[in-house]
Amino acid sequence: MHEFLFGIYPYICLSVLLVGSIVRYERDPFTWKSSSSQLLRRKQLIAGSVMFHTGVLIVFFGHLVGLLTPIQLFDMLGISHSFKQALAIVVGGVAGLLALAGGLMLLHRRLRDPRIRRTSSFADIGILVLLVVQLLLGLATIAISLQHLEGGQMVAFMAWSIGIFTFDISAASYITDAHIIFKIHIFLGLTIFLLFPFTRLVHMLSAPIGYIFRPGYQVVRSRRKAASTDSSSAHAQGG
Repeated sequence: MHEFLFGIYPYICLSVLLVGSIVRYERDPFTWKSSSSQLLRRKQLIAGSVMFHTGVLIVFFGHLVGLLTPIQLFDMLGISHSFKQALAIVVGGVAGLLALAGGLMLLHRRLRDPRIRRTSSFADIGILVLLVVQLLLGLATIAISLQHLEGGQMVAFMAWSIGIFTFDISAASYITDAHIIFKIHIFLGLTIFLLFPFTRLVHMLSAPIGYIFRPGYQVVRSRRKAASTDSSSAHAQGG
């Protein structure tokens, strides 16, 4: 079972993530969105959304860099395993708490407001619950990591994640002795990847990065001013 969960299941989840996202984008492009409910409890939405997204992005890219960067590169740069472990605990802990606070606000808003709940699908609520549980598990691993500040356990997780992407058939064996909390955390993270194409999370792949580098600003005029300008233009053309 260990070999399946951490040696085979990752490939199932990543394959569904990739193929499922492409198929959904091609077959159901109008569902590729995060449905808005911003007119309801707007202040709670803004506060919770900013905290949640900021924390999750820091955690996500922290995991991405921390787990997929070759160990030899850290050694070459003179970054010790203990320093990297301490940095992950501090930065991950702060970002995790921020994301958890925001996630709980969003979940409370979605469950407690009858109007928002009626317009929320099972997947909307379910994936948010899973993300909150995943954040709780991630924070729970900090207490265990504090007992392994030498960084040995962290190196084992790096070897496992790199092994998955390099098709190392021994990848699962690298985390055989890992604490059960870490294993549940990894399993749930993989499951979120598996569910990704079927939830509102797909909007992450359409982040409007190009909007930041747009050449100019959109000019918005009031209806009265627009009508007046159009009327003046028509008179000028008639003359």
